[in-house]
Amino acid sequence: MERKKILFVAEAVTLAHVGRPLALARTLAPQQYEVHFACAPGYEAFFQGSRLSSWTIASIASARFLAALAAGKPVYDSATLQQYVRDDLRLLQAVRPDVVVGDFRLSLSVSARVAQVPYVGLINAYWSPYVPQRYTVPAIALARVLPIALADRLFRLVRPLAFALHSRPLNRVRRSYRLPSLGYDLRSVYADADYVLYPDIPEMFPAVDLPPHHSYLGPVTWSPPTPPPGWWDALPADKPLIYVTLGSSGQGALLPRILQALAALPVRVIAATAGQADPGAPPDNAHVADYLPGEEAARRAQLVICNGGSPTSQQALAAGVPVLGIAGNLDQYLNMRAVAAMGAGALLRSDRLDQDTLRRTVLDLLERPAARAAAGQLASLFQRYDVATRFDAALRRAAGGRG
Repeated sequence: MERKKILFVAEAVTLAHVGRPLALARTLAPQQYEVHFACAPGYEAFFQGSRLSSWTIASIASARFLAALAAGKPVYDSATLQQYVRDDLRLLQAVRPDVVVGDFRLSLSVSARVAQVPYVGLINAYWSPYVPQRYTVPAIALARVLPIALADRLFRLVRPLAFALHSRPLNRVRRSYRLPSLGYDLRSVYADADYVLYPDIPEMFPAVDLPPHHSYLGPVTWSPPTPPPGWWDALPADKPLIYVTLGSSGQGALLPRILQALAALPVRVIAATAGQADPGAPPDNAHVADYLPGEEAARRAQLVICNGGSPTSQQALAAGVPVLGIAGNLDQYLNMRAVAAMGAGALLRSDRLDQDTLRRTVLDLLERPAARAAAGQLASLFQRYDVATRFDAALRRAAGGRG
């Protein structure tokens, strides 16, 4: 295959949607691919040492994205997506890629088709219309005013309507470009691409009647290329080590409470704020930094506590370490339900978090051999998936009709 030009477009509303495509971009051989990467400003430090060409493209602010999730409202309106399409088209015209790869850049559903560029979409398998789910009410107003059991039942009743409302803005934009509607299931909106890749494994998220243009990549893990803090190599190994990070998805305010709860346990803690929280004065058993090398932190730990999202939970499971997910948004609940079902972790609600329950759950996961064994079994499954080879094959397939 002649050298192909690949453009990655990351919707930088959370760090995960930048880190995942960056990890995939770095798997590509420069002898075979010319790699371009577009995202919002603020992530330049993460491109250091890479050979990719970087481009700037606007995304909505993370605060706006997180506020919409917390309120259970559509993240994008039609006007925003219309502007995204215009921005995308200018970028596609400037780069002229053979394939565009998007991570949560929903406007590529329109712009890639208008520009006639093969489009590869990255979505987690739990958002696929072909992966059955049982939905849990996330930390929205409904769950704050009602008992969880009742809120769950109501959420399952209104969920199809909510998914339909979330689907309307993109369908309106598609209609303005004379593209057919994607229907009113949000999962179909997320999964609209010429080729859809799941950075997951089917053993955790089995599909039914999966079409040939959908496929599993295996876990895609990434750590920010930042140096470890000065205390990194001086940590005593006399107690179990817990790695805590709540990521960039809006739950940073919980970090001080978690650290205080863990202060009463015979453990040592390393924590990363992802620049989202002020942990205050850390307890004596805790060390805190803005960023940590997450994959190495997970390998050193006996337990990982996170927001339940796939990036950090995959880091933990790849190291054979159990996960305690403190979930807030629906994405995190969908991921952690699978982790807990595999026996490799536990799920707690961010909106019902209390220190006693947190401490009991931590001790259970540290002391229960079955949790560590289940995480180890998932680590073995993860190793069966050669992400670089699978991604290369997907790109070759997508680019097959170009050039």
